[in-house]
Amino acid sequence: MKPLKTIFFILTLFLFNNSYAQQKVDHDAWDRILILNVMDNGMVDYDGVTQDVSVFYEYFRYLCKISPQDNWSKEEKLAYWLNVYNATAMKMIIDEYPIESINDLENPWKRKAFKSQGVRYSLDDIEHGILRKFGDPRIHFLLNCGSMSSPRLWNRAYTSMNINEALEERTREFINDPQRNQITSSLVKISQVFEWYRDDFESNNIDVVDFINQYTTVKINRIPKNAYITYDWSLNKKDKQTPITSNN
Repeated sequence: MKPLKTIFFILTLFLFNNSYAQQKVDHDAWDRILILNVMDNGMVDYDGVTQDVSVFYEYFRYLCKISPQDNWSKEEKLAYWLNVYNATAMKMIIDEYPIESINDLENPWKRKAFKSQGVRYSLDDIEHGILRKFGDPRIHFLLNCGSMSSPRLWNRAYTSMNINEALEERTREFINDPQRNQITSSLVKISQVFEWYRDDFESNNIDVVDFINQYTTVKINRIPKNAYITYDWSLNKKDKQTPITSNN
């Protein structure tokens, strides 16, 4: 028979580990929603989401009940907030679907649509107040607000296990996507993301050109005037044509 002290230690360790495990976020439901309703090109079957909306709402309520803890890794926190942003944008759209653009909603960027531990957050709060403070400009290519010119919505949930690889892959994919950027030896037209968040891309003693050249298959020397492509805010719904880069 084990000494009482040993049994107490084992029990305490079990309870601690169980408590710690419960603090981790389970994104499996979001993963299934994305796999079933997001095409490989990032277009979304919003009708499919609404047909089984209870699963989505259950996941969203779950996100609201848990918040990053001090013992979470940076990867766990980053994955959590990226999923929160994308799920919040989708919920805002689903709540009032059918719509043609997230901008059809009343004040979508300032609306306090997500609540965790008594604190209400808008999409702007999540992006500017939390995610940008991680100091990694690649986060801009994982955020999706349901717009045609947004970076493609990945049909998988972000987790602590895949987040670092996803940051690299989604960034490289976005920059080399001819539907969102046109970078050739004779033409440079790029997303307004690089204009809006210039300061983020110019950290660590590099500029926007340097950042792009880390990922593009065609190197550029400068960004010409009027190079930024007008953002298409129309809804990224299934069967719609993918964005065509043009400068209106």
